[in-house]
Amino acid sequence: MSPWEELASTALVGTDRRPYDGDLLGAAAVEVARRRAGRRPVQTGGGEAAPEEEQEPVGRPAAERLTRILGGEYERLLPEWLAVAAATGRRVPPYVLPELLERGRWDRSVRAHLGVIAGRRGRWLAARNPAWAYLLDEPTGETWELGSAADRRAYLRRLRKRDPAGARRLLESTWERETPDDRAAFVELLADGLSMADEPFLESALDDRRREVRQEAANLLTRLPESRLSRRMAERARACLTVSPGVVLAEPPATCDREMERDGIRARPPRGFGERAWWLQQVIARAPLTMWGEPADLLARRIPEWDGEVKAGWVRAAVLQRDPAWARAMFAWDPIADLLEALGPDEQQELAADFTRDHELDSQLIMVLGGVAPCWREPLASAVLRKIVKVAATQPWNLGELVRLAGERLDPGLAPLAASFSPAPPVQQVAAMLRFRADMFKEIR
Repeated sequence: MSPWEELASTALVGTDRRPYDGDLLGAAAVEVARRRAGRRPVQTGGGEAAPEEEQEPVGRPAAERLTRILGGEYERLLPEWLAVAAATGRRVPPYVLPELLERGRWDRSVRAHLGVIAGRRGRWLAARNPAWAYLLDEPTGETWELGSAADRRAYLRRLRKRDPAGARRLLESTWERETPDDRAAFVELLADGLSMADEPFLESALDDRRREVRQEAANLLTRLPESRLSRRMAERARACLTVSPGVVLAEPPATCDREMERDGIRARPPRGFGERAWWLQQVIARAPLTMWGEPADLLARRIPEWDGEVKAGWVRAAVLQRDPAWARAMFAWDPIADLLEALGPDEQQELAADFTRDHELDSQLIMVLGGVAPCWREPLASAVLRKIVKVAATQPWNLGELVRLAGERLDPGLAPLAASFSPAPPVQQVAAMLRFRADMFKEIR
């Protein structure tokens, strides 16, 4: 039995049953160090030195703050630090590259700006470690043919941004050989640069055997009001809803046939839903919102039956079709974060401020605020700080995520406002985080 096997066996059964002469933990630590030191170095194949850098590095204070963030101080600010540094065109110091590249393996929020701030040395390192190959700007065609599922998705995403038609043609060329899971993931990526040029391919994807693939294709076709799916859904919706002066009459579908299922209608309802109510909601969700006219006018009408199902369908339609007028109108009926994606930053903040003032602190408020793009200014900033002060007096243990969101999303220039707002510790935590971010911006820029 080797020394390591003896140590492991003794640790497993315990020193009471197998006495050990000496310090078991100390001996284990020495053995671990010896085994690591005895490993043969990895053969990289080439001995060429890293190329000279073309970019200027960030200053020493900025680099030191990055090290602190990587060490766990306000760790959730790492993507923001990287984004601000990338905007200056400068690079990070070489000694943090291994940790950043390794983190990028599992944290995709880090990857977006690594291509800029890693510099030439970062790409040199990535070329020598397959686990860091995601950093390389231009994967070869072999990535699509031989890469992992994640690498192939990243490749298609980059190609779609640069050449939407080329990305679709590439996907079509291998479609029949793709796994069901990959097909669903690849279809979702076509949302970037979506146009009627994609309609024939997405229409054919409605015949896929996998339900998730059909759902993703139907979601994208719903965003194209001229698509064949949208026209079919409009016809079904007209059979379900009759819009008259002052009233909207609803009659759900009597059945869910194969053609409806092909178009993304799920036949089996969730628990607690009736079948016809479920089908009605989905038909309305996939019908073009342009067919109904102005949302304020429609919502002012009475819906004597199936009111909740009809309006839930319109909420889902506003999310799928990203219609600002409908998102604005439906947020008043059902304030969910997904609706905010259809609106600009100023309107997001205005709606969220009203909701924060009128709503208690719960998971729904956190989700709504999480859907608002930074940087938060007035009146949202004051609404959130007032909410923190109010809850701090009664439920301080319930403030963790709200305090973190405020510190991460408020404009860092509002640090003095937060500091003077209240002496309550949670508010001062927000102020401290805003000062940290304000200093971070100054150091990088």
